[in-house]
Amino acid sequence: MTTLKTILFFLLVPVLCLGVAPALTIRTNVPLLDHGPWGWAAVTLWLAGWVVLVWCCWAFTVHGRGTPNPLDPPKELVITVLYRTIRNPIYIAATAVLVGWAFWSPSLPILLMPVICFAASYLFVIFYEEPHLRKTFGAAYQEYCKSVPRWIPRGKRLD
Repeated sequence: MTTLKTILFFLLVPVLCLGVAPALTIRTNVPLLDHGPWGWAAVTLWLAGWVVLVWCCWAFTVHGRGTPNPLDPPKELVITVLYRTIRNPIYIAATAVLVGWAFWSPSLPILLMPVICFAASYLFVIFYEEPHLRKTFGAAYQEYCKSVPRWIPRGKRLD
């Protein structure tokens, strides 16, 4: 049942917000090869971002026994693979996907999407997610925060 809830959340939130909404907003029908290096950068960011998003959803389901949905969060603290390097790979991946859209078709609405996404993610993490995780996981989360940076990897991982 958790897997089904994760799949539904993935389809309703990331797919709609990071795939459908930007695709409906862009103003180009130019094929990939005509986008030049910016197009290839966009595709690279899309692929990397979606791979990270899928992996994080899988990790939340398998290791955390929950979903990425804040209404049904993991029951275990997820600190595997990507989460050993950075605490918020989902938000970084979402922003990367939107930056990819900006590379693909730079218009004001598309250029604002990654900025708004990151700002909203930052505020959500600071004011809701981290306090909730501190309350839920206590000292384990505190130690994790000391060892792993919030947004930018430091070069060394939590072991």
